[in-house]
Amino acid sequence: MGLNIIATNQAPAAIGPYSQAVQFGELLFTSGQIPLGLDGQVVEGGIEEQTHQVFRNLKAVLEAGGSSFAHVIKATVFIKDMNQFAQVNQIYAEYFGDHKPARSTVEVARLPKDVFVEIELIATVIVE
Repeated sequence: MGLNIIATNQAPAAIGPYSQAVQFGELLFTSGQIPLGLDGQVVEGGIEEQTHQVFRNLKAVLEAGGSSFAHVIKATVFIKDMNQFAQVNQIYAEYFGDHKPARSTVEVARLPKDVFVEIELIATVIVE
């Protein structure tokens, strides 16, 4: 059982020496996604626009790895300002619906490119 590197052009390319995701067995580990568009630029707007872009990026990476939000088992959310937690949480719930994976949310002093939010996921790969 080896590592399978996941890459898709439907999400922004990695901005450092890492992969968009790595599959190991039936587990998929995404790298933290920040609100970059496919052009590599931070999307305009506030916490809501940035959070939606992060989820669009995560959806693309999950699909490239043979998974989906319904198969996420753990999420880690990094936000710049805990006062924006309610907005992030509301958008998070839109993408996960009734599925409620384990989650940690951490306020951090700074994120890459000075964005407001970054999210990483661990999911299972859909086996048919």
